[in-house]
Amino acid sequence: METSPSFFMDALVKPELRRFGNSQSPVVVIDDFSGDCDVIAAIADALAPFPTLKGNYYPGVRRVLTRADADADAYVERTCRDAGQFIAGAFDIDSFDFIEGSFSMVSLQPHELRPVQRAPHFDSTDPNYFALLHYLRVPPGTGTAFYRQRSTGIERVTEQNIATFVRTAEAIEPLLPKDSGYIQGTNEHYEQIGAIEALPDRMIIYQGSLLHSGIIPPGMPLSADPREGRLTANIFVRGR
Repeated sequence: METSPSFFMDALVKPELRRFGNSQSPVVVIDDFSGDCDVIAAIADALAPFPTLKGNYYPGVRRVLTRADADADAYVERTCRDAGQFIAGAFDIDSFDFIEGSFSMVSLQPHELRPVQRAPHFDSTDPNYFALLHYLRVPPGTGTAFYRQRSTGIERVTEQNIATFVRTAEAIEPLLPKDSGYIQGTNEHYEQIGAIEALPDRMIIYQGSLLHSGIIPPGMPLSADPREGRLTANIFVRGR
């Protein structure tokens, strides 16, 4: 799927551009993105239960969407089309290619997390790799936070600094308390440089190279049932 950012959503949809960190990395925030959040959540319900993906660091279950998932596929196409103008405006690209879309649920208990899942992560070193995160059903107090690796100052992971980032992250892992669970704000090793609150039907768009982590507060329902837990749609595209 190739998408050109020449489409326009309802004029009432007002995007907000936020910038975080020393890098002033842009993050687009769009409230009431779809106008039919409950319908989209019902599409996810129909695809449950979601599988646990082998070899994936995501701390829960994820249903990767295919062309055969007709309703979900139509939602992804519409989302990419409608988000095009915002991606173009914030990141100065002319078009983008669709990479992957999924419905996701954070479901691992804090004590079940691997060390790498208790720290911020990145999706790609490509500066034109973008994440579209659509909050569908979200408990209060949740969201997405963005980080700086304290000792290196790295906020965005690139081909030039990835070796330094990984070497430092691997050295940090044994120092994390085994009961630390999901990262909560700033700690000794990572500084939170910004955060977005999760609201139903809020879309955020950011570079996958930007260090980030879900805000998963203590006591949040960690259910794999999309009717009970933290349900999001995660879409990845690559600009050109």
